[in-house]
Amino acid sequence: MISQLPQIPPLQTLKQHARRLTDYFPVIFFFAGFIWDALTIGRNVMASDLAIFTGYLFSAALILYLIGRPVDDTADAAAKPQARLFSVLKKLHTPRLPYFLLQFLFGSLFSALFILYFKSSSHWLAWLTSLVLGVLLVANEFLESEYKRFTLSWAMFGLCAMLLFNFALPFMLGSIHAIWFYSSTLLGAGLAFWLYKKTPQHYGSIKPVGVIAALLMFAYAADMIPPVPLVKRDIAVAYELNKVNGNYLLKQQASPWWVFWRKSSDDLELVPGQRVYCFSSVFAPPGLQTRLIHRWQHYDKKTGWTTQSKAGFSLAGGRYGGFRGYTYKSNLEEGDWRVSIETENEKTIAVYSFSVGHVQAAPDSIMQSF
Repeated sequence: MISQLPQIPPLQTLKQHARRLTDYFPVIFFFAGFIWDALTIGRNVMASDLAIFTGYLFSAALILYLIGRPVDDTADAAAKPQARLFSVLKKLHTPRLPYFLLQFLFGSLFSALFILYFKSSSHWLAWLTSLVLGVLLVANEFLESEYKRFTLSWAMFGLCAMLLFNFALPFMLGSIHAIWFYSSTLLGAGLAFWLYKKTPQHYGSIKPVGVIAALLMFAYAADMIPPVPLVKRDIAVAYELNKVNGNYLLKQQASPWWVFWRKSSDDLELVPGQRVYCFSSVFAPPGLQTRLIHRWQHYDKKTGWTTQSKAGFSLAGGRYGGFRGYTYKSNLEEGDWRVSIETENEKTIAVYSFSVGHVQAAPDSIMQSF
């Protein structure tokens, strides 16, 4: 007699597969959310984007307030709005729910902030700051249980608030003056301190928020913070530059035939007295007015990088492809050169490096439109 194994009902089998799938939800949500943010954020930030990020921040504030300010479950307290909200949460939540929500909200904010700051970073000091945000973004996926230690929660909330306000305040005011960075940093830290004081139990320590604020101010003074909300679009050097039908036509050094992956070369060959133009395109949100500087620098083996000249032009935000401008210089010495594109308060947007060699005949060139 052949015995038959008991058959598992289809519904129970489906539930087993669903439980296995839930183990992969954090990874799926992490990569799906990051890819979505990368595709939709950064190139042309809208006020609606900042409103969504602000909603994430204040949702995290509400959760911190609720779990840091328990409400007595009595008849008198039941009339309070926070008590009614707690009663709803008690019906819905597991003990992990508030911390899972904090992890989700902080992860969403770090994902958006990493993309915003990374796309505004074009030199190695600013990349260090973006790298720190990237590390925090990944680390956040493993910190759900750690948020029960309120010190970490306050630190993460304060950092998100300061970085978001660093971006939002210049965006709304149309100015990237240094005063707005320091003001927005103090505003974000102040929000964290105010919320902490509003929770009578004062779980954890708020002191790390003050340390983070001081570090951000130091990093800004050291040119380690990208000049958000400005974003570099294009930078190029050329022999000639003309504006035709709204486009800039640049005559550039042609790459050797074996450098098939790009048309132009950064190894310029100049005839005596020839000009070199530096063209740059920088995105700024509508309403933002500032001045950009091109700092031309030559490398000397004895003194290092020395500034040969500075020239600037006014920038008006709003153009999707970036505000375009250029400067030029004649009689460049042979050797290594770079042009640093900076704000009027000397914060670096991007650095473009190239070399110069002298020849007697005009080199091969190409024309490109920007």
